[in-house]
Amino acid sequence: MPDRTYLHPIDPELIPGARNATNVCLRLKPKERITIITDDATREIAAALQAEVEGIGSEYSLFVLEHHARRPLEFMPEPILGDLATSQVSIFAAQTQTGELSSRIQMTSVVNNYHIRHGHMVNINREIMLEGMRADFVKVDELSQRLVERARRAERITCKTPHGTDFEAKLSHELKWLKTSGIIHKDKWGNLPGGEIFTSPRNTNGVFVVDGVVGDYLCERYGDLKENPLTIEVENNRIVDLHSDNKDLRDDFRLYTSADENSNRVGEFAIGTNTACTRVIGHILQDEKIPGVHIAFGHPYAEHTGANWVSKTHIDCVGRDFDIWFDGEQVMRGGKFLV
Repeated sequence: MPDRTYLHPIDPELIPGARNATNVCLRLKPKERITIITDDATREIAAALQAEVEGIGSEYSLFVLEHHARRPLEFMPEPILGDLATSQVSIFAAQTQTGELSSRIQMTSVVNNYHIRHGHMVNINREIMLEGMRADFVKVDELSQRLVERARRAERITCKTPHGTDFEAKLSHELKWLKTSGIIHKDKWGNLPGGEIFTSPRNTNGVFVVDGVVGDYLCERYGDLKENPLTIEVENNRIVDLHSDNKDLRDDFRLYTSADENSNRVGEFAIGTNTACTRVIGHILQDEKIPGVHIAFGHPYAEHTGANWVSKTHIDCVGRDFDIWFDGEQVMRGGKFLV
């Protein structure tokens, strides 16, 4: 049974971000049903989300992961998946633990199969609720739409930074560009805070300096990489070499990207578009939305991009201060959009 009543004091500072999530991003209606999935560590944010849902008047179920399974989760509990299949809207607001990606993929498979408007708030915290989740998502969506229309016509995108990135993605019109601007539709779930466009590239080559953050559980372990960046050399979409003064970071990243035959393959090429995100905070959920480029190795979101391969891992890599060109036309200078 769901944890339908979830009593916890409401922090008023969390209300604007929670209201943005339910009213603007997910556009929850009184006659719709929503499933909220959370955990003990995220109870304050879940309480704010629940209060907004109750204010709208929608029927809902709320699940606290620790009440239904031992963590780290090997599988998403069946009662949660079953309840999710009865809802039109859902939110996952919880912290990640090592080895839980497969359980979240199970959850998003149900989301995809039932065309649920799903807000994915992985590792959400108070800082993000007060920054990225307070964005004007209507304006973020307008910027994202302008950019994705240009990206869909481009054959190659080049990006450079003063810190050593010199990287090119070659694109295919057979691989779709997706817009996840924070305004979530039933055809594609999205992270919250939103603000990016992405595709699976046909090929990539060059040097990518990760002086922002890396994703998944390595983000919490290493945080902001400005002082000890990770330099990744890529040839034909595969990692060929890694460099960092932080040997533990280098070795952990190498281990992560060796998990399966495609873990070291570039599965995502993305551009952040959330202009409310102005600084690296050491948290992948928000930092990958910073205006600029991020790439990811592993899972290419094949169900949405049309890629014909899979991986059981997915790790994002964020840099700083980008110049970006679409087919030679500059669209960003020094981290600021020109479109």
